[in-house]
Amino acid sequence: MNIYNIAVHSLRRKKSKTAFLIVGLVLAVSSVVTLLTVSENVNKSVAANMDEFGANIIISPKTDELSLSYGGLNIGGLSISNNELKNDDVKSIRKIKNKDNISIISPKLINITTINNKKAIVAGINFEEELKLKKWWKIVGNKKFLKNEALIGSKIKEKLNLGLNKHFKINENDFKVVGIIEGTGSQDDALIFINLDEAQNIFKQGSKLSLIEVAALCYDCPIEDIVSQTSKQLPLAEVTAIRQTIESKMTTIHSFEHFSFGLSIVILIISMLIVFTNVNASVSERTAEIGVLKAIGFTRYDITTIIVIEVLLSSTAAGIIGYVVGIYASKIITPMLSMSNVIKVELNIYTLLIATLLSLVIGVLSSLYPVYRANKLDPTVAFRSL
Repeated sequence: MNIYNIAVHSLRRKKSKTAFLIVGLVLAVSSVVTLLTVSENVNKSVAANMDEFGANIIISPKTDELSLSYGGLNIGGLSISNNELKNDDVKSIRKIKNKDNISIISPKLINITTINNKKAIVAGINFEEELKLKKWWKIVGNKKFLKNEALIGSKIKEKLNLGLNKHFKINENDFKVVGIIEGTGSQDDALIFINLDEAQNIFKQGSKLSLIEVAALCYDCPIEDIVSQTSKQLPLAEVTAIRQTIESKMTTIHSFEHFSFGLSIVILIISMLIVFTNVNASVSERTAEIGVLKAIGFTRYDITTIIVIEVLLSSTAAGIIGYVVGIYASKIITPMLSMSNVIKVELNIYTLLIATLLSLVIGVLSSLYPVYRANKLDPTVAFRSL
């Protein structure tokens, strides 16, 4: 009987011990696989939803600021700009290297005009993109807008005494209020929103834009890269990242990762203790067996090999089973925690290899001391236990 057969026979003979060892490793591997898989998918879901929940890049025409002083006194500044944003710039943004990280592009044309003998700010927007960008808007009325229909903020509604289905004029052009934004506490409360094309025609601005808001997915791409690429694509524009928004998003995402990593370490330590206890107890129970093997000529290397083979076989089986259990557990848990129902957890060969390797490492490390004990056993002492 060779060394491999001895190890296999030992595993079969002590089925309950082998099962306990495998179960301990399966719990460890499946827990780690589940935790890391769920964490990764939840992070992606959170990132995608947070990235779409407002702009994190603002693009405006580049200006030259001149500071004016006279007699040593600062009397203000002068802004000089011949640069303009155009409709075609939106298409240019879609051509950058990291274009797949661009989620929403919302162009705007801002103008001040007189309505009902009062000053009002009118924003020409692409309603479809703007509503994706401002998901927090609570709109009373329609959420789809035709050519001469308007969406107004709560403050401008009171200021101009407007309401749903009421009409007003912008430069002799008639508009109907079909939607009212409930108070947001932002500048949106004081704005009138109309179709971008209509605003450009009414104010005779051609294809000119005042600014472009961009929501970029920053989970797997540094926002600085997108800003740099956009700046090269639009050399006459000022591209600015809203740092506070980005840092808040990344802090939330990294919190998930740190929690998952910490919990994984705790689970691994517990699993190593389980395996160590099991293998150590097995060595103690096999004192006589090990003594006999040494007495008939088995070397320390042979004894070590037998124990290691037992652990490796158990660990490999546990790694594969643990991975499968972890993946199916992830499929159940991920939809409960994620902000999206479209995320799919799929089998991955790379993750399977990592899970199996993890199980092997845990098994081998946990067996080092028991193997050392087995090799230190004196055959004459071992025979006394017979």
